[in-house]
Amino acid sequence: MSRHFDAIVIGTGQAGPSLAARFSAAGMTVAIIERQKFGGTCVNTGCIPTKTLVASAYAMQLARRGAEFGFLVNDDVRVDMERVKARKDEISGRSNRRVEQWLRGLKNCTVIQGHARFQSPHTVVVNDQVLDADKVFINVGGRATVPAFPGIHDVPFFTNSSMMNVDFLPEHLVIVGGSYIGLEFGQMYRRFGSEVTIVDGTAPDWTRR
Repeated sequence: MSRHFDAIVIGTGQAGPSLAARFSAAGMTVAIIERQKFGGTCVNTGCIPTKTLVASAYAMQLARRGAEFGFLVNDDVRVDMERVKARKDEISGRSNRRVEQWLRGLKNCTVIQGHARFQSPHTVVVNDQVLDADKVFINVGGRATVPAFPGIHDVPFFTNSSMMNVDFLPEHLVIVGGSYIGLEFGQMYRRFGSEVTIVDGTAPDWTRR
């Protein structure tokens, strides 16, 4: 037998929690489903953790330039990546916990952790529970795509998500892709002390300018 809701929201990223809150405030019943970490990409592998890393890298760069600002520091400014990661994890984790607590405190909102799959256009199955609703919203975000480079799976590599688990300083970081995400990682790790090479196949032809 299925459990009926006015709405089902799959995913707790940017839009999901706010949407669930709107249904809750309207007196409607809503189930929100999350299979991994509350808060989605921005909270766990995107905006918040990367900007925290950027802040640590900026502080290091500023320390190196202390003389320009009228103060002196030890010339040997070195990164402690374990502490950098711990700080990032704490700030990101704080946001993650707040999203979960907020959702669990909403009236008429049922939080379910597990992998959702559709059984029909209005029926979703999670952990052997059958849920149905007139409205089902998909808020599952995206994942990093690994290009089909020859030999890519024969060597260790990181994606923008798995980089969040790095607690050491790579001696040389090769970044494939010159988008804002690649450049952001390149800048921060160069400031941490890694050698960085960015490979971008879509770079403009500067000879035409």
